[in-house]
Amino acid sequence: MSLFKEKLAQYQEQVNSALLTLLPSTTTHPTRLYEAMHYAALMGGKRVRPALVYATGEALGIPTKQLNGAAAAIECIHAYSLVHDDLPAMDDDDLRRGQATCHIQFDEATAILAADALQALAFDIVTQDQNHNTQVRLDMCALLAHAAGAAGMVGGQAIDCLAVDQALTLPQLTEMHKRKTGALIEASVKLAIIAAKDTISLEQKNALEQYVNAIGLAFQVQDDILDITSDTATLGKTQGADIALNKPTFVTLLGLDGAQDKAQQLYKNAINSLEGFDNNANFLRDLAGYIVQRNH
Repeated sequence: MSLFKEKLAQYQEQVNSALLTLLPSTTTHPTRLYEAMHYAALMGGKRVRPALVYATGEALGIPTKQLNGAAAAIECIHAYSLVHDDLPAMDDDDLRRGQATCHIQFDEATAILAADALQALAFDIVTQDQNHNTQVRLDMCALLAHAAGAAGMVGGQAIDCLAVDQALTLPQLTEMHKRKTGALIEASVKLAIIAAKDTISLEQKNALEQYVNAIGLAFQVQDDILDITSDTATLGKTQGADIALNKPTFVTLLGLDGAQDKAQQLYKNAINSLEGFDNNANFLRDLAGYIVQRNH
């Protein structure tokens, strides 16, 4: 196993352990709700966002154990967004991470409520995190609210819903995905930046923001590529779903070769932004490569 895969597995295990500790027990009444929350949050996944929280912290000299709350919170918001994204009123998907989507495994009402509860839990986790002072916790809450709300992920999802059967320009598509996908990815790095606010330099802050701006968009470009080039079994979700819904993608606008070139350019931008960091940022460098080379 490569050093990158070992480190990613370590981050995955760390956030999963934190989630198990922070999620209410499935024996709590009403048990079906809590079972659905556990199912949505712990059903697998790459854990890219928590890994970014931890890795950015390590690049800035913050012990990862101090970032368990932030990492768990961002994953709760991500998990909630996936449950909603899969609902019949949205993308109407039956498969997520190789398993039945939450509304198929349970029922539509329970899935909606579980997702709502996960979103609320994210803010509860951050506000009660004793690893950080009151101002840091407040700043983290504000960041999560902005990234997850109408100005970020939810706004991007709304644009996506309106884009079915519509022709978007490349700038419009880029803006949509910077909000829908990029906002939470960017927030993952910025949570660690907030945690390091007393020690981080302006140059480091700007470099990390440039890095995550590039990989946030690269993640979606690669998703669009995989929707064409991969298969359902590998993806763990329905292949060709965007085409079936007639949604604009980077592939439909740029062609497959053009989209692949776009992903590579974003990768180069991400790597170049980290020139001022030492080997403690190597996972961030490797993660940029993983994002544009992954097959699911």
